[in-house]
Amino acid sequence: MRLFLCAISLLSAAGAVAAQTMSIEEYSPKSTLVVPQHIVTRAKYPFIDVHSHQRSASPDSVDQLIRDMDAMNMAVMVNLSGGSGERLKQGIANLKGRHRDRFVVFANLDFSGIDDPGYGKRAAAQLEEDARNGAQGLKIFKNLGMTLRDGSGKRIPVDDPRFDPVWEACARLGIPVLIHTGEPWSFFQPVDKFNERWLELKLHPNRARPADQFVTWEALMAEQHRLFERHPKTTFINAHLGWLGSDLAQLGKLLDKCPNVHTEIGAVLYDLGRQPRFARTWLIRYQDRVMFGKDAWAPSEYPTYFRVLETADEYFDYYRKYHAFWQMYGLDLPDEVLQKLYYKNALRLIPRISRARFTP
Repeated sequence: MRLFLCAISLLSAAGAVAAQTMSIEEYSPKSTLVVPQHIVTRAKYPFIDVHSHQRSASPDSVDQLIRDMDAMNMAVMVNLSGGSGERLKQGIANLKGRHRDRFVVFANLDFSGIDDPGYGKRAAAQLEEDARNGAQGLKIFKNLGMTLRDGSGKRIPVDDPRFDPVWEACARLGIPVLIHTGEPWSFFQPVDKFNERWLELKLHPNRARPADQFVTWEALMAEQHRLFERHPKTTFINAHLGWLGSDLAQLGKLLDKCPNVHTEIGAVLYDLGRQPRFARTWLIRYQDRVMFGKDAWAPSEYPTYFRVLETADEYFDYYRKYHAFWQMYGLDLPDEVLQKLYYKNALRLIPRISRARFTP
């Protein structure tokens, strides 16, 4: 009996030691909370995803895209990775060949020759050609402002005047600019015990933006906001809630100051879902300025978006642990707000989207 008790004690001690040495990556507690659940696999209204990337698409892969879109009630996908010139034309042909009304393609800038005196006018002329060939908007990637440099090695700021002819062309053509500037504020902070994105930065250390290698987050945002103010006739869609999802009051001030600026929720649902009361109030107030976006194409992740936006559910998992240590809460948005976020705002801002799948 004594040997048996000793063995039990040793096993218990071994279990305790194992628990103490378990890493944060392994820790995945199962909640004991029992609350009503409403799993939403299909959006309440047909929606337009204004933030997606389809860099290569064969006819068969496009057919599968359509099946996935139909299953979740996605009426239109906006491909932001269209490129320019011949690549753009081929991409539009691939996506729209069999399903003309289900896709929108945005062009991208070619930064080669940026040191040339006539770069801005040449880029604007290329954009005008891309628009004639079917581009319905322009997407600016985060390399502008962060990693893009001129021939001398100097960083090119977001509001560099060389691009002014491009923004003016967008205003003239009536096409929006969806612009991604910078990254989450936490990526620019020390990777220490106080950083709420510590786990993500530990798993993906290349996402850290140390001060000795990158411009500050504050400087990037200031450049972007100056750009918005300097071109009031150009419609801008500030990607990822402008990385201000954790400070919606500040984002509201930007929208109040710049009526030409709108935003979308791609890849920042974790911020809305942890502040359900304030986020709901904010989205109701700015219901004409926000659109649905997802970013990474993963059909299994969309239901979390629908659940946060449409239900009043409490304390449920986000779809990626390393993005958020916290749980999600539903916003239970009114139907009128859902309709604007899902499709009405995008129909108003992005030209030539077929309205066949949407109610008036």
